[in-house]
Amino acid sequence: MEKIIKAAVERGASDLHIKAGDVFRARINGKLVPLTKQRLTPDQTRAIALKLISSDEDRLKIDRLRDFDCSWGMPGVGRFRVNVLRQRSSFMIVMRVIPFTVPTIESLRLPDVLAQVAESERGLVLVTGVSGSGKSSTVAAMVHHINRTQHKHVVTIENPIEFLHRDLSCSITQREVGVDTENLTIGVRAALRQDPDVVVLGEISDADTIDTAIKGAETGRLVIASMPTPNVVATIERILTTLPREEREIGRMRLSEALGAIVSQQLLPEKDEKGRVPAVEVLLATPAVRECLRDASRMPELRQLMADGRKQLGTQTFDQHVAELVEAGTITAETGKAAISMVGEPVPTGKKGKQASSA
Repeated sequence: MEKIIKAAVERGASDLHIKAGDVFRARINGKLVPLTKQRLTPDQTRAIALKLISSDEDRLKIDRLRDFDCSWGMPGVGRFRVNVLRQRSSFMIVMRVIPFTVPTIESLRLPDVLAQVAESERGLVLVTGVSGSGKSSTVAAMVHHINRTQHKHVVTIENPIEFLHRDLSCSITQREVGVDTENLTIGVRAALRQDPDVVVLGEISDADTIDTAIKGAETGRLVIASMPTPNVVATIERILTTLPREEREIGRMRLSEALGAIVSQQLLPEKDEKGRVPAVEVLLATPAVRECLRDASRMPELRQLMADGRKQLGTQTFDQHVAELVEAGTITAETGKAAISMVGEPVPTGKKGKQASSA
C-alpha cells in the first residue's frame, strides 16, 4: 500500500480511491486513473482502513462505522485527510493528499490581493469552491502568509487537521474536532477566550457553523473559513437562505458589517495538461458592497463592483480571470468557456468579451 501511495503522490495525485472490488485509483490533474491491475478484496480494504485509523477506540468500532474522518501521515511522503465509508456493505476509503510543505500564495498562483486580505485586522474571510477546488490549500497559504509576516496568535479548529504549521513569526494553535475539542461551535467559543488574533475554521455549511463564524468576526477578530459554494453570489445566497425567513433582514445587516472578503475558486487544467491552475473570483467588502448586501434588490450589482475594482482594489470576476488565463495561453479557450458556464457567468467572446473582462 505504501509503495502505491508514494507512487501516486510522486505523480501529483490529489486524491486516492481505495474500494473493495476495484483497483487503486488516483485523481491526477483532475482525472481519476487506475494505479494497479489487481482488484482489492473486502478483507484487504478493511485491513487498509484499520491501518489508517489511528485511534484504538475507533479501530475497535470499525465494523459499526459508516462515515468516518481522520488524518494519517506517511514519513517522507505527506499527510492525508482520510474518509472511510461503506458502499454495498463493504469498505471504501478516499484519501486527500496534503503535502508536508505548506503552500504559499505565490506557489499556488493566487491573486496578490489575497496577501492583503490575510493581513486584515478583523472581518470574516470566506474561501469557497466546489469539492476539490483547492480551498484548503488556499486557506493554508493565507495562514502561512500571516505566519511569515505578522506577530499574532492564530487558532485553527479543523476536522481533521490538514496542513501542519510551524511557529514562525506567529504562535499557531491547531485544534482538531473530536480530539482537542468537542465540535466547531464549542471550539470557537473556547478560542475567543484564548487571546486569538486570527481564528481559522474548517468548512462551514449549516446555519449553526455559519452563525458561529459571523459571531467570531463580530468580536473584532479575523475569521477565515471555507464554504462549498461555487461563486461569490452563491456564497452570499447560501448564507442568507440558512437563516429563518424572519431573520434574513437582520442577517443581511450582520453579514454586511462582519464580512471582509469572499474568495471563490476552481481548478482548471493547463493547456499542456501538466497541472491545474486556479481561476479566482474576489470580492472585498467595500462601502459600496456593504450597501448591496443590506439591500436584496441591489445584489445583481455585486459582479459589476468586482469587475470595476480590478485595477484599483485587486477584485475580479471569474470571467475576467479566465479571459486573462486564456490570453496568456495558460488554458485553452474551450476550457475557459466551460469553466465560466459552470459558475453561471456569461461567456465572453471575441474583442467585446476582452473589453468586458478588463473593465
